[in-house]
Amino acid sequence: MQALAITASNYSRGEHVTFYESAADIEPWTRSQRMASRVRLSHRHLLASSAIPFVFPAAELELNGRREWFGDGSMRQTAPISPAIHLGAQRVVVIGAGRMHEPPDRAVPNTGYPSLAQIAGHALSGIFLDALSVDIERMERINRTLALLGDDARPSTPLRSVQALVIAPSQRLDDIAARHQAQLPRPVRALLRGVGVTGSGEDARGAALASYLLFESGYTGELMALGHADAMARRADVLAFFGWPRRPGAP
Repeated sequence: MQALAITASNYSRGEHVTFYESAADIEPWTRSQRMASRVRLSHRHLLASSAIPFVFPAAELELNGRREWFGDGSMRQTAPISPAIHLGAQRVVVIGAGRMHEPPDRAVPNTGYPSLAQIAGHALSGIFLDALSVDIERMERINRTLALLGDDARPSTPLRSVQALVIAPSQRLDDIAARHQAQLPRPVRALLRGVGVTGSGEDARGAALASYLLFESGYTGELMALGHADAMARRADVLAFFGWPRRPGAP
């Protein structure tokens, strides 16, 4: 391993911070509302990066000699792929936590005025998922622009082409969560019922919000099975991306 980066959101100053370790001497970078800090990584950085707001407690980390509070790294993360590129990656594997594109013919029934759970789920999806799709589109646009430049013009630009393999869920995680809402512990169900999370399966409401709290084995097991199926469906792309030979007789 040549480098590792873990991102977290700074509650104290409102910045998005990438903590990183690297074998090479890579200088920290600063961009609008985001910065990097070279540190000795520990489990505390992982706890901070995964601390979903209102669900898990913030973690206190040291930044530039000061102790400050941090939460989930997806908050204010406008360029999720950026740390890997700053650390020298020329090819990246992106595993999405949500569908990149919704089917254009998908029909969504109007169930009346949106509940607090629906609004909260929509907001959380915007915070945690949308930035990745936008960053992938930005990277692909830069790749297309660089492809138009001649060999003599490319050295004059700081931009470089980055090859990406993107694997995203083929099913909506909200729909999967809806099938497992009844597995939530009774106190959690009671709490969520107050903001509009009800039912299960086809009658479920507020599944987007519930999906952030579903750590039950039925839901996580189905997610792992979906991830395996989606990766196997892209088997040829994965082999080509890594340059791995295809074994005789393998599917």
